[in-house]
Amino acid sequence: MSDLPVLTSPLLDLPGVRHAFFTRQGGVSTGIYASLNVGVGSKDDPEAVVENRRRAAAHLGGQLVTAYQVHSATTLVADGAWPDGPPQADGVVSATAGVVCGALAADCAPILFADAEARVVAAAHAGWKGALTGVAESAIARMESLGARREHIVAAVGPCIGPSSYEVGLEYVARFTEVDPGYARFFAAGAAPDKRQFDLPAFVLMRLKAAGIERCEWVGRDTCAEPDLFFSNRRAFKQGEPDYGRLLSAIVLT
Repeated sequence: MSDLPVLTSPLLDLPGVRHAFFTRQGGVSTGIYASLNVGVGSKDDPEAVVENRRRAAAHLGGQLVTAYQVHSATTLVADGAWPDGPPQADGVVSATAGVVCGALAADCAPILFADAEARVVAAAHAGWKGALTGVAESAIARMESLGARREHIVAAVGPCIGPSSYEVGLEYVARFTEVDPGYARFFAAGAAPDKRQFDLPAFVLMRLKAAGIERCEWVGRDTCAEPDLFFSNRRAFKQGEPDYGRLLSAIVLT
């Protein structure tokens, strides 16, 4: 394995499973993309992105597979590289050893799943829209289709925007409470009467537990608040930067 600085979750320290929440460190990109930008959709040098993705895949010892993320609740099964290029989806599930299931994010919540007994893993990208429309539940269902059992699945939410950094307007509260009035509890008072602070990781964990995933956690790192370690869409916007890098969270069966 290559030596890259990564975060991990003890919940995913399982036999036959490797995982990593990669930081922005250890790559070859420069400028606003420094240095481990894995985002093909960014305006970074494509050759640098390819090298960064190669390094990440080498760290986990497999072939990296990611989807063309569109903030959906769609998850797909992969047993190797996509033959026709990345399809539109926000979750990748696999029961094939060596397939590194990856999710890209730059404030959205990456979720890594594993059922070590059934040997099924998954990675999902959950922004507010995907979290609300069910990307976590979709990934769990796909895992079950490959033999996983939800009572055996563990999940970890990686670095994402934290509640103190995620200011939203009242229209977001309305979208959530239209689905369930109880979701109002994930919005705290903001700096202005028409603003709220949204707790994305807590919301994702709630949805996981409601789906029967009792063993789940957030790694507790706020992408917007730690510029040395993480890319952040919101921070880039606040600083007037034209683009931003993407972080990788990934998991593989050995």
